[in-house]
Amino acid sequence: MDTSARFSPARAFRRDVVWNCARVWGARASQFRECPLGATLVKKLRVIVSLTTDDNDYQIEQAAAAEQAASRLGIDVTILYAGNDTIQQSQQILKFIQAPKNALPDAIVFEPVGATALPQAARAATAANIGWVVLNHEAEYIRELRQITQAPIFSVSSDHLEIGRIEGQQISALTPQGGTVLYVQGPTENSAARDRTRGTQQTKRSDIKLIMLKGKWTEESAYKTVASWARLSTSQKTALDLVAAQDDSMALGARKAFQEIQDAAVREKWLRLPFIGCDGLPKTGQEYVKNGTLAATVVVPPNTTLALEMLVQAHQSGKQPAQLVLTVPSSFPPLSELGAGRLRKSVVQTK
Repeated sequence: MDTSARFSPARAFRRDVVWNCARVWGARASQFRECPLGATLVKKLRVIVSLTTDDNDYQIEQAAAAEQAASRLGIDVTILYAGNDTIQQSQQILKFIQAPKNALPDAIVFEPVGATALPQAARAATAANIGWVVLNHEAEYIRELRQITQAPIFSVSSDHLEIGRIEGQQISALTPQGGTVLYVQGPTENSAARDRTRGTQQTKRSDIKLIMLKGKWTEESAYKTVASWARLSTSQKTALDLVAAQDDSMALGARKAFQEIQDAAVREKWLRLPFIGCDGLPKTGQEYVKNGTLAATVVVPPNTTLALEMLVQAHQSGKQPAQLVLTVPSSFPPLSELGAGRLRKSVVQTK
């Protein structure tokens, strides 16, 4: 029986090199990628990805996109969720930054829960030569840190101002006669929420009034804030023309709050309104539009994929990436298709 196909001396040698290097450098052998014989042994990048919550479709998609990109790029990723708690997120990240030298990650990619983007943790990571990537947030310290380290420091963000502008255009298209819109924001201390609000106000028509409520990027948070608003006697007399939310999960939460109103006439009045959101993931937001649960959404590509690609490229080239890169959102359906026809379809399928 020919066993030559099963055993390769060169491959066995490379495997021995991997294990020997791991013992010498105090790392796991799985942290190294095998290279062609004679080439330089390449350490397998290890990246921590910290996301805000696992109770949000977009954050879950961010995690899935990171895992898919890691598999394709040949790197290790560890996914963390902060439970929408800034202190918890800081503690989770600092645990990795303060690990023994041979257990340090190569980079940390995170979407901040709070308004500060963890500047102290960022400086600690920089001091340890750990790459630092901020998602969906304006972090003023990034420019400073890029000047004092060779580790890749940069931001990847959805274009939140443009997302808001698209939603403002959707609102205008779906309320051709003007009127009043119940508008559920993300946390106002979050720059993404502020930019989306600013963009919406820039493009909605002046004859459209926004009633603003605050959520926390989850269905449950929007359900609570809308249910509280709906219980007010003044609210029940308000003539609404549309319900908009800054993400699809909050749009569903708003809808759920109206579905549980006891007064059948009030409940039917509000459920006949068009609801719109943002994120537009294929299996959630886009599907909600197709089945009439939502009248429209804004498609926001996950940015963990681009962040990991840029990290790998930076480590290969030894050069700092661009300081800020934005992904491009789009309307679903296209703005040209919105209007009375889409409004009628949403109302009919809601019944």
